[in-house]
Amino acid sequence: MREILREVGMIARALDSISNIEFKEIELTKGQYLYLVRIYENPGIIQEKLAEMIKVDRTTAARAIQKLELQGFIEKQDDETNKKIKRLFTTEKGNQAYPFLKREDEHSNAVALAGFSADETETLYRLLQRVRQNVEVDWDFVKKGNKRTY
Repeated sequence: MREILREVGMIARALDSISNIEFKEIELTKGQYLYLVRIYENPGIIQEKLAEMIKVDRTTAARAIQKLELQGFIEKQDDETNKKIKRLFTTEKGNQAYPFLKREDEHSNAVALAGFSADETETLYRLLQRVRQNVEVDWDFVKKGNKRTY
């Protein structure tokens, strides 16, 4: 069997490394851009949903959110009906950073998919979605404290 997940991992690490270097100019550190983009695109999202969306544990998400808040990229607001719930929103600083992050994403996609036809791109997208959905089953299982059987 081909080592597909190794390839996916190398791609992800390379793009993450590039982003971490380029995003220093807007004062974003390792991985923070993932959270900022998702909050911008999902205003009012709660921390638990954001962690699930990015596929990280709640503690990791809480640290990243706290840093973004301290840096002034995002803010927490009380939910209108349940004061225990904090909703996440980008600030003006976060809103100004988003176009830069979006341009980088579009450029990285264009570079990664250079030479692919529209049909190949769509097929790759659908196949990767299926891979993600398969992995999510194990992710949910392990996240709940279970152990996989190999």
